[in-house]
Amino acid sequence: MESKSIGFIGGGRITRIFLRGLSNKKALPKIIKVFEPNTETLKALQTDFPGLVAADSAAEAAGQNIVFIAVHPPVVMDTLQTIKESVSEKTILISLAPKITLEKMGSFLPAKKLVRMIPNATSFINEGYNPVTFAAAFDESEKKQILKLLKKLGKTIETEEFKLESYAIVSAMLPTYFLFQWHEIENIAIETGLSAEEAKKSVSSTLKKAWKLYYKSGLSPAQVMDLIPVKPIGENEPEIKTILNTKLIGLFGKIKP
Repeated sequence: MESKSIGFIGGGRITRIFLRGLSNKKALPKIIKVFEPNTETLKALQTDFPGLVAADSAAEAAGQNIVFIAVHPPVVMDTLQTIKESVSEKTILISLAPKITLEKMGSFLPAKKLVRMIPNATSFINEGYNPVTFAAAFDESEKKQILKLLKKLGKTIETEEFKLESYAIVSAMLPTYFLFQWHEIENIAIETGLSAEEAKKSVSSTLKKAWKLYYKSGLSPAQVMDLIPVKPIGENEPEIKTILNTKLIGLFGKIKP
């Protein structure tokens, strides 16, 4: 199986991430069709990827060898309804949304080569951590071909379908829990006397080393946390933990099938 053509239904953030990641690896196919109803979003995408063809309909984008469903969960089923006459048993259809199961997708589509993937924004720099689940219609050879393409975006792991929503919470969305904090610490560094470059270098370097300490030192989490005696926001930790648990467990309840 060769990815001679790829279609994206939805031209938003994740489509841009995928196209950038594949472009970085010079792995874009000759034919790329994207259906995106938002004109400005589509124009911006075409500016960055001049070879991209704007599809006139979701059905047109679905006529490619590999089709990515890059829309939010509430509109996945309506999208599949729109394209069901345009896909065949040979179509490889990859959904990037949580909640909608392979069984539900396959219940009325002629396409049986279905894949679900929870993508990660770090795929933009080919450092993604992307779990995938394949429908039973795939043989091992076909899986290897799809994985060969997806692995260009970063680490791609095959997992059980029921775990995908957990990966959405603890991997795909994980950067959003910390990115704004890193940015704020950089601002504080500047306010307290460092240059912008010094702030960036200090935060970046320390984060990398802290990760290594936490995961590679052989110490328990409690032992690692005990290495730094002063904890300026220690009294706020219970509140932060409550926010994390309330928000994330609540969101998991909404996105699980």
